[in-house]
Amino acid sequence: MISVVAKIPVKEGKMEEAISIFKELMVQVAKEEGTLSYTINQGKSIPNTLVVMERYKDKAALDAHSSSPHFKAFLPKSAAVMAGRPEITVMEEIHSI
Repeated sequence: MISVVAKIPVKEGKMEEAISIFKELMVQVAKEEGTLSYTINQGKSIPNTLVVMERYKDKAALDAHSSSPHFKAFLPKSAAVMAGRPEITVMEEIHSI
């Protein structure tokens, strides 16, 4: 399995809009074959940052997600609310319960 953690800095005053944009994307992500989970998270210790945690069946599923029409449409929308480049970490999952 492939796990992805994306830390996304959000412009001041744009958090609600950012969350709405991600929720719109998630409607389509839920239909993707091979996407096991896709969550958006917000922590008190990291204000103005969204953390997206993703799990995919394999690399092919991640590649399909990244090249999907709905993800490509999402990119310019999300860029409008981002305060900088996201920090994205892609990992191979070794073990889960």
